[in-house]
Amino acid sequence: MSNKKIFLILHNIRSLYNVGAIFRTAEGLGVKKIYLTGYTPEPYDIFGKLRKDFAKTALGAEKYVEWKKQKNIFNLIKRLKKEKIQIIALEQSKKSLNLKKFSLGSRTSKSSIALILGNEVRGISKSVLKKSDVVVEIPMRGKKESLNVSVAAGIALWEFSKNH
Repeated sequence: MSNKKIFLILHNIRSLYNVGAIFRTAEGLGVKKIYLTGYTPEPYDIFGKLRKDFAKTALGAEKYVEWKKQKNIFNLIKRLKKEKIQIIALEQSKKSLNLKKFSLGSRTSKSSIALILGNEVRGISKSVLKKSDVVVEIPMRGKKESLNVSVAAGIALWEFSKNH
């Protein structure tokens, strides 16, 4: 494994089931750290107790993958860019690149990446997309236009982990 790191930014994801599933996948694929931004819920409630809906899908992954709650995504993006981490948004847009083609070689020389995943219904806002270095999407072949955010996370993390 190289010194290149993969970070995740979960922005405005509302479902604890999705957050838990992403934690589990992220831990399994070697994500360095997960940032919970906007209103994405934390694994623990205000009393420090693990939330049941999270626990059902995370299956203990919160113990093994580092994570941090950070309300303001723009401050986080700014800090990560200063650390020379490439910011990649996973979203369908007019400017998005095919994930597979992007992960195979069009990456910059920056050593690490931070992958942004957005809200289950609205996705990632235009203002966040503008701050990202690149936008990638998973090509869809069926009639549905998108995948569940935790499934999309798994596909993207698998692609990126192959190069890390």
